[in-house]
Amino acid sequence: MRIGRILTHLFTTAWSVRRAFPPRLLDRIEQTVRDCEATHAGQIRFAVEHSLDLPELLHGESARRRAIDVFSTLRVWDTEQNNGVLIYLLLADHDVEIVADRGIHVRVGPEGWETICQQMESAFRQGDFEGGVLAGIRAVSEHLRRHYPARGLQPDELSNRPAVL
Repeated sequence: MRIGRILTHLFTTAWSVRRAFPPRLLDRIEQTVRDCEATHAGQIRFAVEHSLDLPELLHGESARRRAIDVFSTLRVWDTEQNNGVLIYLLLADHDVEIVADRGIHVRVGPEGWETICQQMESAFRQGDFEGGVLAGIRAVSEHLRRHYPARGLQPDELSNRPAVL
């Protein structure tokens, strides 16, 4: 158990998310997802969570494990072509995790997703949450565009609104 991580999570509140992601930015993220999805047949969700609860921290819950839970909860896996992608940010850790459905994951691989995560985390360390998230969405969209090009009108299977957890 790392006391520093526990303290960081205890002091990272919902207010921290509102400060980093004000309504104007949430609207911009939603529009960017919508615009990107118009260029391919994939589905993108962005979720941000301020911190983990104490019991989760005491059990050593990782951002990756939590992202997989959120992927399931938001039903990102439930797309017709198995091409849903979740971009998850655990704000307290400034840790980005990308969880992709099997259809797109097999084509991009962990290294492709990790590169995007690292770029986003770098922007976040500089305080650029807007630039980091928007660049991450566009980078994920490039993979989806390459492997699932748009074919006419695409159904929007998942909400484009960022999930604030």
